[in-house]
Amino acid sequence: MEFSLWAMPRLIYKQFIDKKDREPKKPLAVADFDMESFMDDSVPFKYVWYGHSVVLMRLNGQTILIDPMMGPNAAPIAPFAVKRFSQNTLEFIDQWPEIDLLLLTHDHYDHLDLASMEKLIPKVKNYYTSLGCKRHLVHWGVDEAKVTEFDWWDNQRFADISITSTPARHFSGRGLKDRAKSLWGGWTLRTTDLNIYFSGDGGYSHHFKDVGRRLGPFDFAFMECGQYNENWHQIHMFPEESVRAANDAKVKKATPVHWGGFALAQHPWYEPADRFVKAANKEGLSAVYPELGKVYALTDNCERLWWQ
Repeated sequence: MEFSLWAMPRLIYKQFIDKKDREPKKPLAVADFDMESFMDDSVPFKYVWYGHSVVLMRLNGQTILIDPMMGPNAAPIAPFAVKRFSQNTLEFIDQWPEIDLLLLTHDHYDHLDLASMEKLIPKVKNYYTSLGCKRHLVHWGVDEAKVTEFDWWDNQRFADISITSTPARHFSGRGLKDRAKSLWGGWTLRTTDLNIYFSGDGGYSHHFKDVGRRLGPFDFAFMECGQYNENWHQIHMFPEESVRAANDAKVKKATPVHWGGFALAQHPWYEPADRFVKAANKEGLSAVYPELGKVYALTDNCERLWWQ
């Protein structure tokens, strides 16, 4: 982060007090979970986006959850709550099937939530996490034998899915004393017929071309897009960079994530999507914009700009 201590009071004011256009005027609706459609394995890839970076995926007959943050508050240790744009989202966990694999990109509160994990632990069979994140899960009661940690470029096969941890330009930690005690990154999931990329949080850099060269091209990608600011440009991309990163990584079709859930930066809540749309159209990236909670397949276009 690049700002002086003198800028801190203004930053705090804008973050926690000045909330014009930073939150929707009314809670964002989330569709009821459609179990029948989601579990229909005649279609090899399904996904549901729950706002921010939460993705529930059905791939190769396996149910995969990425970045389990379904809770109501993204800043549980801050003096002011950062409330979710949608209500009662923890209840959706009860509607989901068993989770064959949980993927965790990093340990920030807006990606790893204790309230969510308390409901998830009884129904998650396996965990793949970035290096160092295992300790949180074990502390909360997860069986250590169920957790596998990944360094960048590490690869494991899971139910005929080749899963690789990818680099990102971000940071980690859940408090003042544990910065950089765990890793951060993204994930790729390759089957015989499909290749999926989840970028994870992070700033724009050459690693997207590295990912594309080593693991691409990708049929679909979930690209970080939101919670950006000039003061922390090195660790979060602007929407135009998210589109550029997708093209760098050789992505055929993408959707923006890391928005639509919380106000963690000073931009209007809808701005990441608006800017992503314009940039994708300009740069020739095929993009889709799923509505919260709905089940989609790779071939679904979902081009309606629902937030407008």
